[in-house]
Amino acid sequence: MRALLLALCGLTAVSACGVATGGTSREALPAPVQAAPVTKANTSKRPLQGRTVVIDPGHNGGNYKHTSKINRQVDVLTKKKACDTTGTADATGYPEADFTWDVSNRLAKILKQRGASVKLTRSDNTSWGPCITERAAIGNKAKADAAVSVHADGSSAGNHGFHVIMPEKIGGPVDPVVGESKKLGTSVRDAFHKGTGLAYSTYIGSKAMDYRSDLGGLNLSTVPKIFIECGNMRNAAEAAKFRDPAFRQKIALALANGLQNYLK
Repeated sequence: MRALLLALCGLTAVSACGVATGGTSREALPAPVQAAPVTKANTSKRPLQGRTVVIDPGHNGGNYKHTSKINRQVDVLTKKKACDTTGTADATGYPEADFTWDVSNRLAKILKQRGASVKLTRSDNTSWGPCITERAAIGNKAKADAAVSVHADGSSAGNHGFHVIMPEKIGGPVDPVVGESKKLGTSVRDAFHKGTGLAYSTYIGSKAMDYRSDLGGLNLSTVPKIFIECGNMRNAAEAAKFRDPAFRQKIALALANGLQNYLK
């Protein structure tokens, strides 16, 4: 009887230990947990993935040191023009070339974050050029889905507002993309106006839209391309905004949104 009781007690202990201490093969195992589906948010398709954008920062910070080079005449099909210019500056001496370089690099960063392949027409702000003909060629060679040349105007101090410049048909290489360039320009205009709060130009174009046939960067382009004059650097209020890094970031974001709206 004593042996039987010990045996029964042993069985009871094993059973109890199996649950409480988990040290035997009789232990109850937890039900398998179904693995959650693996998500790859970081590799999901970004809105501009597969798109190529060429950004042309107007002028160059070193142009003024190379006047003979930038004054060389080049053929833009409708006329001959200087290879490049120094650009304008505000009343404090802040140069357009510095402004366009800063905004363009901010824009490039945003576009890359959205998945675009981005190429700038110049790699620094201390040398000279490239010529306006070369700037167009860079966009063409890249087979850009869109190209934008970033500028700021130097009009009379009383004038203000931004405007977009689009190509006209000239019987040249730009003709097939004039229509798409207008679509691009409209998209950028709307996003720029909304994103920056800057007014339409009070002195050029209609509703911030202008068309020109004398710009080599447009005439020689075989891809949809526009220029944007972000405002007037000779207007004190707009110039103050352009000197503000936070506002330049706002400009870059607005341009990125306009490009994305066109490319999507």
